[in-house]
Parts: sequence; structure tokens; C-alpha cells
Amino acid sequence: MSTADAATQSSPAGRRAWTPGTPPSRVLLKLSGEAFCSPGGFGIDAGELALIAEQIRDAADSGAQLAVVVGGGNIIRGAELAEAGDIQQSTADYMGMLGTVINALALREKLVSLGVDSRVQSALEIKAVAEPFIRGRALRHLEKGRVVILAAGTGNPFFTTDTCAALRATELECDVLLKATKVDGVYSADPKKDPSATRYDRLRFSEAISRNLRVMDMTALAMCQEHDIPVLVFDFKKPGAIGSVVRGEPIGTLLTT
Repeated sequence: MSTADAATQSSPAGRRAWTPGTPPSRVLLKLSGEAFCSPGGFGIDAGELALIAEQIRDAADSGAQLAVVVGGGNIIRGAELAEAGDIQQSTADYMGMLGTVINALALREKLVSLGVDSRVQSALEIKAVAEPFIRGRALRHLEKGRVVILAAGTGNPFFTTDTCAALRATELECDVLLKATKVDGVYSADPKKDPSATRYDRLRFSEAISRNLRVMDMTALAMCQEHDIPVLVFDFKKPGAIGSVVRGEPIGTLLTT
């Protein structure tokens, strides 16, 4: 049975039931914009870009179908501009979407240089640099073993890239949404501020929402809960972390319904 067949055979929505601890067939990786820059910095750092791309290459080499949603906070922080009051939030959000396109193009170029066939699809129409996001075309790329990098969020203001990740994971019938962070899972409090904070191995979405743990924004969590998309929160800075996830190795914090 092919990977594509295994990914779509048994769920009523086309998505197969995934058992935690086993290798997923199709995953959605959510990367924040800060993953592309050095800690506390802005722009794109060549070393950080290489770290991300090499991990994605290793994950793709494992046989998993991989879609990636990228943030844009390293390029521009639309929310902060809107809060300052100088730019209307809709405009600031569109500016942020354009920042994600810059990251997506950089990631694609680095992946291609590593021999990984990749495509950028954008929710905003930018024909010169990216394909439009078309679900059927994205699925076809995944089935052919290409990494699909999804840019410009949902294409709408007032929605975060976390919500975009939940939406695309649902649309593309992914087994699991991988939330790449700079900590090794979900904690009861900020471990940098509270040394007594405890890390959870597993959580229910309802618990994360009721405790306001800020794993993702509430819209994203509610969507994953409604569509039964597990979310795995892990530290992507750890060498080989993304590859470990797609091989089914226990890592990070798993959120389920």
C-alpha cells in the first residue's frame, strides 16, 4: 500500500486514524517566523535556515508527506504595528502575510539546494513567486513526495498562522499537526520564569483551553479539537527532532481530544 493510500483509507473525512507512537504518513509542520532568525533577532539567519531545512530534509527522507506553514514575525510583526495605532489591523495583517512569503521562498530555496523537491503555495495571489493554494494541487504535490510550503496564512486578516496551520492540517487530511517551538513541550507555566513549572506529556484540548496554556491561539485549538487533529508540541532546536517525530518516537507534549 502506498503512503498516500495509507494516509487516506479509513477516516470518514479521508484521513486515516493515527495511533500516537507510530510514524504518521502525512504531517503539517508549523514554524514560527522566529525559527528563521537568531534568538532575539530579525530577518533570516543563514545558520538557522540551514538548521530548519536539514531537519525537514531528514523528515522527508523518512517517507512522510510533509506540508509546512510558516510565520513571519522575523520579518514584520503586524500585531505590534496595529497595537501602536499607526496602521489599521487589516493592513498590518496583510503586511505580516507578505513576511511569511519571504520566509517560504527562503525555505524552498534552501530545501532545493539540499535536493528536496519543494513547492510554495500562497493564500494571496503572487503569481511571480508562488502557486496559489489549491487543495487538490497541494495533495498531488504531497503524494509525489514534494514538501509543500504554505505561505500568507489563510489569506484573511484577523487570523493567525496557528489558525492557518489548523485549517490546512484539516484540509490536507494530515495525521498530526507538529507545532515547533523553542521549548520541549507544554508546561503549566513559563519554565523560564517559573522553575517549578511542570511539563505535560499528554493533554486534552479541553484542558489546554480551560487552563489558558497558550499552546496555540484558541481558534486553532478549537478547530483541531473539532476535527480530531492531534497537536504535538516539541523543541525543533534539538538536533533531529523533526525526524524523531515522523519516525513515531515519543517527544514533546501531545494534545488530543
